[in-house]
Amino acid sequence: MNILIQHGRVIDPASGFDHVADVAVADGHIVAIAKAGEKLPANFKAEHTIDAKGCIVAPGLVDLQVRLREPGYEHEGMLASELTAAVAGGVTSLVCPPDTDPVLDEPGLVEMLKFRAEKLHRARVFPLGALTVGLKGEVLTEMSDLTDAGCVGFSQAEVPLENTQVLQRALQYAATFGYTVWLRPQEIHLGKGVAASGPLATRLGLGGVPVAAETIALHTIFALMRSTKARVHLCRISSAEGVELVRAAKKEGLAVTADVSINSLHLSDHDIGYFDSRARVTPVLRQQRDRDALRTALADGTLDVLVSDHTPIDIDGKTLPFAEAEPGATGLELLLSLSLKWAHDSKVSLLRAIDVLTSQPAKVLGKIEGQSASMGQLHVGGVADVVVFDPAVEWQVTPDALHSQGKHTPFAFDMTGMALPARVKATLVAGRVAYQAA
Repeated sequence: MNILIQHGRVIDPASGFDHVADVAVADGHIVAIAKAGEKLPANFKAEHTIDAKGCIVAPGLVDLQVRLREPGYEHEGMLASELTAAVAGGVTSLVCPPDTDPVLDEPGLVEMLKFRAEKLHRARVFPLGALTVGLKGEVLTEMSDLTDAGCVGFSQAEVPLENTQVLQRALQYAATFGYTVWLRPQEIHLGKGVAASGPLATRLGLGGVPVAAETIALHTIFALMRSTKARVHLCRISSAEGVELVRAAKKEGLAVTADVSINSLHLSDHDIGYFDSRARVTPVLRQQRDRDALRTALADGTLDVLVSDHTPIDIDGKTLPFAEAEPGATGLELLLSLSLKWAHDSKVSLLRAIDVLTSQPAKVLGKIEGQSASMGQLHVGGVADVVVFDPAVEWQVTPDALHSQGKHTPFAFDMTGMALPARVKATLVAGRVAYQAA
């Protein structure tokens, strides 16, 4: 279908393009981006028109941390519901961790997940393969076979590797073949609490997770990176001290990238309130100084990417005492809004707010077999993954406003009283309208 997106402000962080223009889409690709006074190709005839006046037209968002809950946890989130939530939030490509049931440690499981996702014709799904068999931290998986099946990297998800020798061997193997290892830095023994160590956790009687749980793990990872020359993506940095270590590692020249979740970027441990389980997330919410350091680090490029950390949880998983509640929150449909809110609050440019959701995560993923190099970009000839959103609209996060099967979020209006900016008007995936607001 030939689609014309008219009169929108077109922003492409990868090229720095920022103009009011029309975008013409045909055969799944962008065939023209015409500024005022420029003409569309003479042979282009629009079959469907999207009026983007007053809206922003940007590359489809790329989310590097999304749990789809399949296979194994369908009661908490169905593939169909979560991919619908993705396109409703403007996300056209997403990465899912391997902590499913069964674990994504065999090529057949990866191929099945990708096949089922492709049949739905919504957002693209890029799985991470398990770093060790069953995520048990003992035996390395067949990384080459998993890569051939469609894995874009390898991860332990939320299961830290206790055996440093196994991690060393994993990094050596990954470095040999050019694979990226995705690690959430948390020392296994210090990281067993449910809230950030500090006065609030003490007052509430909650087991604490000290900052050292993150920094000790980072020191270990960086030491192994120096010896193995491996490429590592650090998932969801949560502390000011962690930020400084990442900054130093990048200055040193280590092949490291890092992301931060929407939860850590906007919230602190005080948002737990009176044991509100919606604020039970991983990594734990830390102090305000940590939140402020994360905001600054995302703005200056120390942290590369903002992620939703989408984890749909059913009602039973949250209606428990705080320490026993299942950690996680829905986030796919909030990612764009919370990036724009961060930009507004921190006086960061709109270009950077979109950059951390598009071209930067695409850079982390790098070249993917069978995938267009235009992911996270808008340019003539590139695949038409596009989001159109109205930045002026405000909305309240309520259960009925979410497409995700997971309705629990610490940004719920009844919890924060906070309205969020921007709503998606339309999302195109490979030139098809995957979502259009009523």
